[in-house]
Amino acid sequence: MNRKSPPRDEEQAPALHYGYVVLALIVSAVFSALGLARFGYTTILPAMQEGLQLSNTQVGELQTLNLIGYLLTVVFAGMLAARFGPRIVISVSLLIVSLAMIFTGLFPSFSSACIGRFLAGVGGAGGNVPAMGLVSAWFGMRRRGLASGIGVAGSSLGLIVTGPLIPAILDAWGTDGWRVSWVVLGALGLVACGLCALLLRNRPLEKGLTPVGASHAETQQGTAINGTAVLRWGLVYKSRMLWRLSAIYFAFGFSYIIYSTFFITHLVRESGFTVAAAGSLWMKIGIVSLVSGFLWGGVSDRFGRRIALVAVFTLQGLGFAVFGLSNEPRAVFLSAALFALTAWSIPALMAALAGDVFGPTLAPAALGLLTVIFGIGQAIGPYLAGAIADATESFAPAFVIAGAVALVLGAGGSLLLRPDKHGG
Repeated sequence: MNRKSPPRDEEQAPALHYGYVVLALIVSAVFSALGLARFGYTTILPAMQEGLQLSNTQVGELQTLNLIGYLLTVVFAGMLAARFGPRIVISVSLLIVSLAMIFTGLFPSFSSACIGRFLAGVGGAGGNVPAMGLVSAWFGMRRRGLASGIGVAGSSLGLIVTGPLIPAILDAWGTDGWRVSWVVLGALGLVACGLCALLLRNRPLEKGLTPVGASHAETQQGTAINGTAVLRWGLVYKSRMLWRLSAIYFAFGFSYIIYSTFFITHLVRESGFTVAAAGSLWMKIGIVSLVSGFLWGGVSDRFGRRIALVAVFTLQGLGFAVFGLSNEPRAVFLSAALFALTAWSIPALMAALAGDVFGPTLAPAALGLLTVIFGIGQAIGPYLAGAIADATESFAPAFVIAGAVALVLGAGGSLLLRPDKHGG
């Protein structure tokens, strides 16, 4: 009879490490905080602009307000996550994001849209930053780049969902379609909020586990620094490496947000695309971009974070510049392909670097400060692009500027980084 009983360790071994459940929830949090609330705006923008009779500068202001809300919250999001735990902060933040999207649809005016976009940014920071910070708690250094790459795929899911969904809603509801779109996106966000509130866990110890792929030394180090995290926060902000990375992250925030915000508007106005065709291409970018964080996170684990950063910024910079320099279909598709292959890799690399340099407990605070500088770049980009479009009657010059910033400050700055622990 004893032979029929399974060994004790097999009986207790889980079929799936709970870290992978947490990773799926991280994807859902990013999907709501960024994929719907930020990138959904890209697809809704042309109809919303027409419905509210907004200038290019005003639509740029709306996205800037979203990013200012994100910027003002991002440092506190990391601190609050370290103080109260990521689960509470993420769940409350996703609730704010969802209600903000619903509010934007229910009260259609420029002033209410300003409030809604700002609050969506506030909740977006609280949902995204602690969620990505969780990667360092649940995954060891050997798996961290790859896991971060999977986490940022939530943004890709946002493109995949909104690309076909929003044009379908606009077609069905006509002039009210953009309002209905925001309500639907808010409802989807509430689902993600509920899942995170019920299932998310702050650290492996809550499940009696160690991080996925963590070495014994990493596990011991994480235990040792857990009780002194608050005392060491000053070291995070005094780190020269953190400020170098912040400057590089600024380049990404400034350049990619111009491209992603006005991508569909530019295609419809200047490249002869219909809204449905532009939305379809946006969806295809989302599908391909699913592998971007996964791909470059894996590259960084193998060859180093620095090499991965230089490669990604070079490809993105060329893609942004090509989009502004030519409206030919071949140029458009080349640009879309370059962006899709690299889209969310830089946030994944930054999340991995924060864990590499500062450890799992302090990673959310470090990532929070990194994202502040990133957020400044994001806040400047849309407003500047909108003002340029009003002055020149085209977004093309703004895309060229975005490409130059990505190449010079992004790729050039990454090239000057010292080799990291992985030999980059």
